[in-house]
Amino acid sequence: MDRIDKVVSPLKEKLAQRVDTEEQLNRVLSYSAVRAFREEHPDVPREVYRRSLPQLRQLVHEQSHCDRCPGLDRCPNLVKGHAPELTLYGGYLDLRMQPCGKLMAREQEEKRKQLIKSHHIPSDVLNASFRSIDPITSRIPAIRAAIRFCQEFGEKRPEKGIYFHGAFGVGKSRIAAAMARELVNHDVDSLMVYVPDFIREIKESIRDGMIQEKLDALKQATVLILDDIGAETITPWTRDEIIGAVLQYRMAEKLPTVMTSNLDLDELETHFAYSDKGGTEGIKAKRIMERIRPYMDVYCIEGPNWREARRQP
Repeated sequence: MDRIDKVVSPLKEKLAQRVDTEEQLNRVLSYSAVRAFREEHPDVPREVYRRSLPQLRQLVHEQSHCDRCPGLDRCPNLVKGHAPELTLYGGYLDLRMQPCGKLMAREQEEKRKQLIKSHHIPSDVLNASFRSIDPITSRIPAIRAAIRFCQEFGEKRPEKGIYFHGAFGVGKSRIAAAMARELVNHDVDSLMVYVPDFIREIKESIRDGMIQEKLDALKQATVLILDDIGAETITPWTRDEIIGAVLQYRMAEKLPTVMTSNLDLDELETHFAYSDKGGTEGIKAKRIMERIRPYMDVYCIEGPNWREARRQP
């Protein structure tokens, strides 16, 4: 009897294991993702699924996590932020990890943050979009031009930038910021700087030797947005070596620039003509305006001051 038991017991164990394997296989084969795969690959024999049972169990296990997703940061899957997908490889079924929707959304948001850079721009301005801007009649031509500028990147880089000017609080900066957000949809990077604060920062950078690095950022951005140009304290050095050098580079490289200002172009030229040594430097002012006038479409924006409207009860 002992000999028979020694022979029969292992056979029973193998049979039990096989029955258990078949039950597990039947369970995973009934899973929706596996059923869909079988429908797409009807020629794959059952034996392949049996050999690939560990992969199938992992698929079911991780897909169940996705069905009860606890959020990207708490994702329990083997590869965080990825969902398994069945694939056929070398006579076996394998799992290919695909990024889930939440991970792709986060990556898209990170990409957006990388594409939109700014210096000294308030967050409420940066968050502006074309939908959030009140399209009063006086703003419509400027808004249309801004949208058209962004859309041109779908085919080629625009040949001209845009110069928005008008009184305080009419929405110039918001339209420019909305352009930065829209450009992301065309995979175009932009840099928006508040000129008065940036000029002060440049002056402070003389001591730490960071001037060239800061200027290179302005020079090389695909779209540079100079917000409130003309409000900075002008000196021959900031005019010629900072603003002039940036515009000269961008003109040579055919990189479009967007500007907002409280000054029209003639008033901006007068601003650039100022000399801290007394008198004016009209020739140098005209020289820098030659890097602006031919390369800008000009739009005057009128309307109510949105800042004052926000302060009203």
